[in-house]
Amino acid sequence: MSPFLGELIGTALLIIFGAGVCAGVNLKKSYAANSGWIVITMGWGLAVAVAVYAVGRYSGAHLNPALTVALAISGDFPWKDVPGYVLAQVLGAMVGAAVVYLHYWPHWKETDDPGVKLGVFATGPAVPDAAANLLSEIIGTFVLVLAILAIGANQFADGLNPFIVGFLIVAIGLSLGGTTGYAINPARDFGPRLAHFLLPIPGKGSSNWAYAWVPIVGPLLGGALGSLVYKAVFLGKPTGALWGVLAATAAVLAAAKMTKGRTASAASRRSL
Repeated sequence: MSPFLGELIGTALLIIFGAGVCAGVNLKKSYAANSGWIVITMGWGLAVAVAVYAVGRYSGAHLNPALTVALAISGDFPWKDVPGYVLAQVLGAMVGAAVVYLHYWPHWKETDDPGVKLGVFATGPAVPDAAANLLSEIIGTFVLVLAILAIGANQFADGLNPFIVGFLIVAIGLSLGGTTGYAINPARDFGPRLAHFLLPIPGKGSSNWAYAWVPIVGPLLGGALGSLVYKAVFLGKPTGALWGVLAATAAVLAAAKMTKGRTASAASRRSL
């Protein structure tokens, strides 16, 4: 299997299980309806673990443009491979979203709230505020990438690493996910959001493109900071890129703070 196909299949699996648990919990007449936040966070954690088990040996199982770019910025992944990985991740996320759409086919008509339907596919802020929402995504992805690198530096029993990373996702969801739904992955949000826009979902509303930049820019900045801080603090190899990314992060947060109004929230209920 090629790395491109590995990333596509792995990200599709991630979304099938992740968006699938959101659909099960939030759509009407599902047996899992209203089973709550803990079920959603566990579903996403297991989604990551299964996807990494499935394709880790073929592509390294990035499954996330923020991780791919972070590794490239820190010099641990070739820049020439970044576009192919990101394309595969976005396409895989769209495929996974389409599978969830088909799986829950009759439930879309049973669910009246357009925001709930969008929440199956994409994230949205609990309290719309561009700068605060952006900061939440930066912090969540910073923790994700830093922790992934730290976990990778440890020796576990063979095959245990993906399971530990899955529990990391659960921890981030439980502790940091309540603000924006912790996209922490541009492909995880953009691919399914685009699928929501394109698919003939009965009674759907807006895909909330006004908010869509936050779960792209925030994770990219947070992931880059996570990899560079890990390299500087844990490995004792600071680089000038760290200061550049810090400056870019400060500038983007300042610009977000200055934007007029507040970002629109598409979903009144959280789905990851």
